[in-house]
Amino acid sequence: MARLASIALAFVVAWFAPMWALLPVGAFIVLLFVHEPVIAGRRRAAAAAVFCERGIARMSNAWHGRGDRGDEFANDHHPFSGDLDLFGEGSLFELVSIASTAAGRRILAELFRAPGGDIRGRQQSVDELRDRLDLREELAILAGEVRGDIESADLGAWSAAPVQLVSRGERLAALVIAVLNIITLVPAIIAFLNATAPGFVNARGTMWPFVVMLIVTTIFRRRVVTRVDDAIGAVSRREPALALLARLVARLERERFTSPRLAKLHAALQREGEPASKQIDRLRRLVALLDSARNQMFAPFAGLLLWNYQVACSIERWRARAGGSIVEWIDAVGELEALSSLASFAFEHPSFVMPEIIDGPALFDAIGAGHPLIDEAKRVTNDVTLGGELRLLIISGSNMSGKSTMLRTIGVNTVLALAGAPVCATSLRIAPMAVGASIRIHDSLQEGASRFYAEILRIRQVLELANSGRSLLFLLDEILHGTNSHDRRIGAEAIVRGLVERRAIGCVSTHDLTLAEVADALAPRAANVHFEDQFEAGEMRFDYRTRPGVVRRSNALALMRTIGIDV
Repeated sequence: MARLASIALAFVVAWFAPMWALLPVGAFIVLLFVHEPVIAGRRRAAAAAVFCERGIARMSNAWHGRGDRGDEFANDHHPFSGDLDLFGEGSLFELVSIASTAAGRRILAELFRAPGGDIRGRQQSVDELRDRLDLREELAILAGEVRGDIESADLGAWSAAPVQLVSRGERLAALVIAVLNIITLVPAIIAFLNATAPGFVNARGTMWPFVVMLIVTTIFRRRVVTRVDDAIGAVSRREPALALLARLVARLERERFTSPRLAKLHAALQREGEPASKQIDRLRRLVALLDSARNQMFAPFAGLLLWNYQVACSIERWRARAGGSIVEWIDAVGELEALSSLASFAFEHPSFVMPEIIDGPALFDAIGAGHPLIDEAKRVTNDVTLGGELRLLIISGSNMSGKSTMLRTIGVNTVLALAGAPVCATSLRIAPMAVGASIRIHDSLQEGASRFYAEILRIRQVLELANSGRSLLFLLDEILHGTNSHDRRIGAEAIVRGLVERRAIGCVSTHDLTLAEVADALAPRAANVHFEDQFEAGEMRFDYRTRPGVVRRSNALALMRTIGIDV
């Protein structure tokens, strides 16, 4: 409002006293500088409000469809991501991720899709970051401002490309051309202004050196234009984004970390003892010089000075010295974002526990394990032990009793544990291991694959993981239910026997009670557990609690009768 008022006042004053109009014009210019940080502060306050609102939504189970779904990371051929709802609406990624940059989102997705590595190091990092809510808020706001221009710049390809503007002779030639252009420009301007004077003929002679230099300049520019465009293309017009990136990195540089992994990431934000923020700001200043050539007043002089070439050479020197590090800095920021997402998940779920990582063969030993994507008010927990002598649980039960949810509970908590995050359990002891699942398998018209064929392809993936020599957790829902009972019995027993003999651990759910006999054949390495249901007042009721042994009833006929099918 003050800016509008100053302009209106300038017009009014100019009508009566033109010279005095300079005062409200000056006030307007001052207000421009005063207003800009206010606008930026308001924008960041709004972003902070959104950050907190999403956190509250996650804590109040109102987060579905409001977060980052991570759809681009979904892959139907991955051995477990689709089966465990890692990506998409209502997914684990949507619940956990607060990352803004492409690097942060990618690293978090990889922690889910290929968990393992330095698990204990990530656990220590998550513990240290858990209560640093202000840092996570600032990181999310600054990273959100950076992501658009920086990610579209493709700095990885730019930093890895060979340096082209390296010829000292060429740079010297450009400098000489720029100097001669300025030297010949002044006489040419004087000659042009005196073109109508009697000495015009003599004056015209003083213009020829400048004309010759214009031709030389044009030839030189055409010779280097492609290489100049390659050198500056990724960072051209990126000065505001680089300024934000420098500010983001500077914010992280001010932090002090004690956990080894965070300390290593913090150390990565330096090169040769100089903070990354200062080196990025140096590049920003060069890009600002590059952008100044677009000013209409300066553009003619920029052409004579070969401005773009001169600045591009400086940018190339920066890239030769520090270009290989800029992607590492962005990746370091991304990993901090991914770890902050896990820390935020821990902060927002104080009842979840950090699992104990056990070195050794495959193990999943949980007390009170529940599914983290289910509302706490509706969540039912169970104890699950797999490992040691007992390597296989065959889970039987009626429709909707909880078999598939049990498999997903084990799988999702394994992914969280191996990513370095807390798990939805009272306690969990777990060994690092690969995961293979066949829970949500569909036919594919595009690939010409039936549901049964898609399932056996996935089972082959699981067997290949077992054959790789790695510890393995397998989760197979309604195994081979797309074929007849005779073939299912023989095939299922061969599959699970092969997995158990390769020291894998896992669960198999089934409606076919003949498959429960497989556990008897593999005892004591296998056992039967089941879910029960109660049919009361025309409704099916489930308690979702596992019990030892094989289920003794089925609800299929009762369900059909409740919806009006006469059976």
